Amino acid sequence: MAMTDGWIAAPPRVRLLVCGAADRGDDGAALVAAATLLPALSEAQRTLLDVRRCGQLDVEDLVGMPDGMAGLIVDAAIGVPPGSIVTVPFGRLVAGDGAVGPRSSHALPVSQVLGLAEALGHLPRGTFVGIGGRRFGFGQGLSRVVRAAMPAYRDAILAEIERLAVMPPDRARRPRRRSNRR
Repeated sequence: MAMTDGWIAAPPRVRLLVCGAADRGDDGAALVAAATLLPALSEAQRTLLDVRRCGQLDVEDLVGMPDGMAGLIVDAAIGVPPGSIVTVPFGRLVAGDGAVGPRSSHALPVSQVLGLAEALGHLPRGTFVGIGGRRFGFGQGLSRVVRAAMPAYRDAILAEIERLAVMPPDRARRPRRRSNRR
């Protein structure tokens, strides 16, 4: 916990995992979104966040999260139209819901990293917010369609930060199975 003017501030409530590589075209979209969104946040909003840059999401990014902290993964996605914004709860990604099409542009898909975290007993509540990319070649900048969608992408990220930060941790957990006992 941090001290501010003699008061103990609450610990961060959301771990923001910003994935991507700036030198791989649309793969840098999350980095651009975070670089413009974070300075615009109020001090109170920033204290809710534990921001981590990860070129490629790894299970270690999730396993060490404190109880009650939510995860928010932002990354470019393939499998959705370029410039489209997708917001998918972790549980749907792990379950392999056929309606969920986004995948990270990295070697190990986000759903598999989340599945590993779940297998290790460390799957936090959280959300993936992606933006469909068009090009991922080395040395390229953002495509025109992704640049045009950047305001909507930042808005989607901010909406999830706000939603996850205020949602009580116990409300977001999976429902308990009912016992057959009477």
